[in-house]
Amino acid sequence: MRAINLVKTIICIAMTVCAINNMQAQNGYKNPVIRGFNPDPSICRVNDDFYLVTSSFEYFPGLPIYHSKDLVNWQQIGHCLTRDSQLPLHKAPASAGLFAPSLRYHDGLFYVICTNVSGGGNFFCTATDPAGSWTEPVWIDINSIDPDIFWDDDGRTYFVTQGDEGIRVTEIDINTGKRLAPERLVWGGIGGRFPEAPHIYKKDGYYYLLLGEGGTEYMHSATIGRSKHLYGPYESCPLNPILTHANRLGQANQIQGVGHADLVQAQDGSWWMVFLGFRVTHKWAYYHVLGRETFLAPVDWPTGGWPQVNGNGTVSIQMNVPTLPLKPFEMVPTRTEFNEDKLNFDWQYLRNPIRDNYSLIEEKGHLRITASPYTLNDAEAVSMVCRRQTGHDFTAATHLEFNSLNDNEEAGMTLIQNNTHHYDLLLKKSDKNRIIQLRVRIGSLSYIAAEKVVDGNKVLLKIEGSPDQYSFYFADPQKKEYIELGKQDTRYLSTEVAGGFTGVMIGLYASSNGKSSNAKAYFDWFDYQHGE
Repeated sequence: MRAINLVKTIICIAMTVCAINNMQAQNGYKNPVIRGFNPDPSICRVNDDFYLVTSSFEYFPGLPIYHSKDLVNWQQIGHCLTRDSQLPLHKAPASAGLFAPSLRYHDGLFYVICTNVSGGGNFFCTATDPAGSWTEPVWIDINSIDPDIFWDDDGRTYFVTQGDEGIRVTEIDINTGKRLAPERLVWGGIGGRFPEAPHIYKKDGYYYLLLGEGGTEYMHSATIGRSKHLYGPYESCPLNPILTHANRLGQANQIQGVGHADLVQAQDGSWWMVFLGFRVTHKWAYYHVLGRETFLAPVDWPTGGWPQVNGNGTVSIQMNVPTLPLKPFEMVPTRTEFNEDKLNFDWQYLRNPIRDNYSLIEEKGHLRITASPYTLNDAEAVSMVCRRQTGHDFTAATHLEFNSLNDNEEAGMTLIQNNTHHYDLLLKKSDKNRIIQLRVRIGSLSYIAAEKVVDGNKVLLKIEGSPDQYSFYFADPQKKEYIELGKQDTRYLSTEVAGGFTGVMIGLYASSNGKSSNAKAYFDWFDYQHGE
């Protein structure tokens, strides 16, 4: 009897554990899974770990690497390109630099395959640990963008890439990057413009070729074809496009421009798709300021059949679908105290930084930025560190001390989409006074929107964001009573107005506006919170 009761107890405990696991796997999730300017995601799985890379364009270090255990919760673990020798970005124009990467794992090595359109072209780097460090680039003599590498069962290696007329496949030597055969056009997609973002998967005796079509704007989509032979011919999926919001089903969705996708199979056999999209500010107001972000959707891919994305090829912010058991990471502190020896992964530079212009150890607990002659209007290595705006509703604040001696010197915070579209909240000297200014640069239009005289060289700066407006504030650090300096419309920093492929970044900067200077700005801390 005791044995029977023991067996019943064990069964009861097992059923309870299974029930808990099943409940945990039914939680659903919210899109995007990686917020802010994180476009062109590519993913791979190694055992129970998922790794993902996104584009970074003219920002340094390049190509952020993320890690997850459940595809929903992601944590950045490093960058692929952290050395100037790997990533020359000098004078790279806005939205140039690094285009769409791919991330793959083969025979114990991780591969990131990418294009530097500002210097060098196509390349790949390898690492045994995706957190780094990564090798110097191996350059591929193929003129294109959006590259990937595919290893076939016979041990041969193929470079898969974009061409104006469609997707091309070329056999290469993986040790040297040299071409071993001519490029061959294999599929042009279903007729959408800019067939790109190719990835090949071998499943159930077929080569499946996934690509993006329609351009990375509102007509974007993901399409797929398959063939019994690598070089084709490829037949089009009858469900194509398998992902798009450029139809009646997606026209009222806050998420637009979905496409540029990659597929991964989880350890439980389920299939998932990561892809880019952007969140517009309002249901019918098609402006987006956050850049293209990384989204996730479940995929039904039966044996010998075609993949179907989330049932009808569309996605939503709230995804009420079964997930893998969720394994979230610890919450990231909202305040950066600048008390470490180096900046965390949130922070980036605009192009290759002049490293002497930055210090975290000169005055412990402060970020020191030395003013550069370059301004935020220049396509140069401006003296600035920046991080992504990750929500429409947010608050960013900092404590600034700036001992400027000359009227040309300034320091402060900026919301920057590119060098011709930014809003600057700054402290500077003017005659015998210290003033706070709100300055606007929108294309060829540049003006001072508001200014106030302040006491001393220390100030609190704050920017609050909403879907419609940015609000700019300052305060005396002793009184901590914020005064509104002005508001600006968010749409003028949107991609629809400013153009390009990036998103709004929140920067801390110092400039001497074309003159040599040794003026130093000290940032005591930086707070960032988003409310979505």
